[in-house]
Amino acid sequence: MNKKTDKKANKENTPKVEQYLYSVGWSEEDAAFVSRVAEFPSLAAHGDTLESALHEIKNVVGLVLQDLAETGEFIPQPFGRRSFSGRLVLRMPEYLHRKLALESMEQGVSLNQLLNLKLESKS
Repeated sequence: MNKKTDKKANKENTPKVEQYLYSVGWSEEDAAFVSRVAEFPSLAAHGDTLESALHEIKNVVGLVLQDLAETGEFIPQPFGRRSFSGRLVLRMPEYLHRKLALESMEQGVSLNQLLNLKLESKS
């Protein structure tokens, strides 16, 4: 592959601005709507309306994606494209592990089932 082909392939693999996970909320401190994008936690934009704040952050993400693609830097994959194995390694203090193990035994379920039930009830 030559440089032209490399750049074209890289551009085709670049995620689209619309594929990222956005949030917009009112900020009393800024007296404006503030928009953010989950995959780029350092980015934020402001707007007088919810729509204008969303529009602004999408513009910023577009520029960042273009820059990252041109320089060959890592481009975060949109959250919606990611796959999850369902496995999670969790470290906790020994006392908490003991407490949860006892609770699972008292309820007659595995520790894994207990943790899943607790997590499910919080979401």
